[in-house]
Amino acid sequence: MRILVDTNILVRRVNRKDPSFNEARMALNLLRERGDQLCVVPQIMIEFWSVCTRPLHRNGLGLSTAIADRISTRIEDGLDLVPETPDTYAVWRALVKLHEVSGLKVFDARLVASAKVHGIGVILTFNDSDFRRFSEVQVVHPARVGNRIA
Repeated sequence: MRILVDTNILVRRVNRKDPSFNEARMALNLLRERGDQLCVVPQIMIEFWSVCTRPLHRNGLGLSTAIADRISTRIEDGLDLVPETPDTYAVWRALVKLHEVSGLKVFDARLVASAKVHGIGVILTFNDSDFRRFSEVQVVHPARVGNRIA
């Protein structure tokens, strides 16, 4: 099964001090062991870079760009980076209209659009409530990875 891994999973997975580090690590390991195809889209990697390089006092990890680059390369080597396509915009536009999405939630809708365009049916995220409005994908919190994903 193809699963889109949200930014918050990656951030917690690389931050050993985060209380959810082990939960993110175990969920990703279990999905890999099951043979699931873990995917990211460019938006996720851009958001990840932003959090990595943002100062600690601004809710970031405070890493240098060199370290962010090394970690990003490891993620890209270990996950399937699916490309952006022109179709994503049209699907996103339909989703924000259908679900009346506004403000920062438009970025969540863009992830759903990317997933839909690439035939990815599941999003793994700690922010499962952010995606509940979208029937187009199944949203799974890492704590529920042990349960069967349909």
